[in-house]
Amino acid sequence: MSITVIIIAITVIVSLFAFKSQKVMDDLIFYPAAITEKNQYYRFISYGFIHADFMHLIFNMYAFYLFGGIVEDGFRYIFGSAGSLLYLIMYVSALAVCLIPSYNRNKDNYYYKSLGASGAVSAAIFAAILMNPVTGIGLIFIPTLYIPGFVFGPLYLIITAYLDKRGGGNINHSAHLWGALYGIVFLIAMCFALRDTDQRSFTRYFK
Repeated sequence: MSITVIIIAITVIVSLFAFKSQKVMDDLIFYPAAITEKNQYYRFISYGFIHADFMHLIFNMYAFYLFGGIVEDGFRYIFGSAGSLLYLIMYVSALAVCLIPSYNRNKDNYYYKSLGASGAVSAAIFAAILMNPVTGIGLIFIPTLYIPGFVFGPLYLIITAYLDKRGGGNINHSAHLWGALYGIVFLIAMCFALRDTDQRSFTRYFK
């Protein structure tokens, strides 16, 4: 079973529990004040396994299933036996990194909370686009409508920027932007760091 499928399964299960239990939701949600005052740093990760509602969960996991599988396979091809571990590290670290700006702005804000795997999913989407710009996504209800990655990526960022500016809700849209950037930087950094051992695989993959 792929890491992508395992992450999706865990996220769905935890999100379903959170839908039924406010305590689970409160214990896992990203709450900067709790991190600042109680050192609950696990919230930098746990928030990514709960979602606002079913549509939020379905959209994130659908996009992650399509693009995450591409990145997972690409990492295994480029980095060999280390690929799966690097892919998992990218996803988990993206959850934390994409929220650093939000934490810095709201670490003493008792009213700020956010949730959802969007930042890590964005990292996977844009890493996939970097690997193959024509990689695309079909809409759930219109699977024949295919949007290539080089179109979907900028459109995704524009919509995300608008939603972030509009504000409201517990979905941190700025995390999408930072997650997208992180996915690109992480892939490039790993390719440079491991270029000596995986240069031929790297070159063949991106041809």
